[in-house]
Amino acid sequence: MSLLKKFATVASGTLMSRIFGFTREMLMAAFLGTGPVADAFNTAFRFPNTFRRLFAEGAFNTAFVPLFAKEIEKNGMDGAKRFSEEVFGVLFTILLGLTIAMELSMPFLVSTVIAPGFTDDPVKFENTVSLAMIMFPYLACMSLAAMMGGMLNSLHKYFAAAIAPVFLNFILIGALILAWMQNYDPLQIGYALSWGVMAAGVVQLGIVWFAVRRAGIKIGFRRPKLTPNVRRLLVLALPAAITGGITQINLLINTNIASSSDGAVSSLVYADRFYQLPLGVVGIAVATVLLPELARALRSGDLKEAGNLQNRSVEFTLFLTLPAAAALLVFSEPLVRLLFERGKFGPESTLIVSQILAVYGLGLPAFVLIKAFLPGFFAREDTRTPMIFAGISVVVNVALALTLFPHFGPSGIATAEITAGWVNAILLFVLLIWRKHWDYDAGLIRRIPRMIIAAAIMAAALYFASDYLEFYLSRQAGFAIQATTLGLLVTGSMIVYFATVFAIGGASLSSVKGNMRGRKKQAPAKTD
Repeated sequence: MSLLKKFATVASGTLMSRIFGFTREMLMAAFLGTGPVADAFNTAFRFPNTFRRLFAEGAFNTAFVPLFAKEIEKNGMDGAKRFSEEVFGVLFTILLGLTIAMELSMPFLVSTVIAPGFTDDPVKFENTVSLAMIMFPYLACMSLAAMMGGMLNSLHKYFAAAIAPVFLNFILIGALILAWMQNYDPLQIGYALSWGVMAAGVVQLGIVWFAVRRAGIKIGFRRPKLTPNVRRLLVLALPAAITGGITQINLLINTNIASSSDGAVSSLVYADRFYQLPLGVVGIAVATVLLPELARALRSGDLKEAGNLQNRSVEFTLFLTLPAAAALLVFSEPLVRLLFERGKFGPESTLIVSQILAVYGLGLPAFVLIKAFLPGFFAREDTRTPMIFAGISVVVNVALALTLFPHFGPSGIATAEITAGWVNAILLFVLLIWRKHWDYDAGLIRRIPRMIIAAAIMAAALYFASDYLEFYLSRQAGFAIQATTLGLLVTGSMIVYFATVFAIGGASLSSVKGNMRGRKKQAPAKTD
C-alpha cells in the first residue's frame, strides 16, 4: 500500500470525526453560546482530554509503537502478545490509581490548576467540578484504546483506530438532539453532554479492542510487573507524552489564564475546532503513518528510504495546509458566521472567535510540521530532545499569554500559542538537519516557496472576492444564500490554488502521488 493511501486511510476517519465534531459544536453554540455553562463544560472536558493526549496518544503512538513493532520482528506475534499484556497490566493499574486520585481532588484541581478564575463565580465553579468528575474516567478508557490503536498501527491496520473517535461526536450529537426534544435548560444540557463523553469512552475502547482481537491478538490481564520491556517503555513514554501533548499542555495553561474572563474559554474552544480540522486530517494522519514506516526503514538500515519518507511527508503536509492556513487568515469571519452564529451565539461572539481563528491560521503550518518532524526523533527512540524543545515552547507560551491576554484578550492567548508552535517547529527542524537525521532534497526546497506563492495568490483572490460579495455572506442574505456563496468561494479558491501551484512548479502529479509511495515489501501486510 502506498504511503499516500495509508495517509488517506487515517485521514478519512479523522475527517469524518472532525465533520461530525463541527456538527456537535454548531449545536452546542446554538444551545449554549459562550455562556457560563459552555465555559464550565469546555473547561471540564479539556482536563481529561489533555491527560488523554499527554499519556495516551502522546506516549503510546511514540514510545509504544516502535517497541511493539520491534517485538513482532524479534519474537513474532506471541512475543508481541506477551509484551502487550505486560503493558496492559501496568497501564490499567496506573490509570485506576490516577482516576481515583483525580476524582477525590477535583475541587482543589479546578480552583488551582484548571480554572482558578471560576472561583469568583460559585455556581460556575461547582458545575465545572461536577462535570469534570463525570468525565474524568474517559481518560482511562481512551488511554487503553490508544494502546490498542498503537498495536493496530504497527500491524498496518489503521482504519479502526481512526474511525473510533467519530463515535464521541455521534453520542454527543445524540445527547444534544435529546436535549432539544426534551427542552432541557443549559445546565441539563451540560450534564447530558458529560455523561455522553463517558459513554463514548467505553464505546471507543470496545471498537479498538474488537479490532485487535480480529487482528489475532487476545489481550489477557497480567499482574502488574516492571519487566525490562515495560521499564524501557516507561523511560521513553514520559518525555514522549510531554512532547506529543505539548499543544494540550499549552491549551490547559491557556484555559487557566483565560478563565478570568467570561466567555474566553469557550471562544478559544470554538476557534480551536476550526483549525483542528486541517491539523487532524493532515497532521495526525501523517504522524500516525510516518512513525511505524520510519522506524521500519531505520531498523533495516535503509537511510535513503527514511529520508524519502521524511521529505515526502513534509511536502504533503505543506501542500495541503498552506492554503488552509491562508484561508483561515483572510476568511475566518464568514466561516464562523455561517456555522456558529445562531441561537445564543450572536454577532459579538462571531467577531471574537473569528479574530482568534485568523491568528490560529498563522500557526497551522507550524503545528502540522511538528507532527511531521517528531517521528524523526521518536523512530530513533529519542524522546528526551523533543521534550526539552517542548518545555522551551511552554515557557514561550506562558510568558506571552500572561503578557498579551490583559491587552488583547483571547486573541493574545492564540498569538502566544502559535508563537510557541513556531519556536518548537524551528528547533526540531534545525536539530534534525544538524544531526544529519534528515537529508532534505533539492526538489523539496524548490517547491516550498512556490507553494507559499500559490497560497498567497489564493488568499488575495479570496479576500477581494469575499469583500465584493460581502452582502451575500451576511446574515441578512439568509442561510441558503450565505452557504451557497461560501461554497462557491471555497471551491473557486481551491481551483485557484491547485491551478497556480501546478502551473508554477510548486507540485506535480508525481510529487503528490508517485513519490508518496513507500518502498515495496516482500509480503505486504493486509490492511483494513
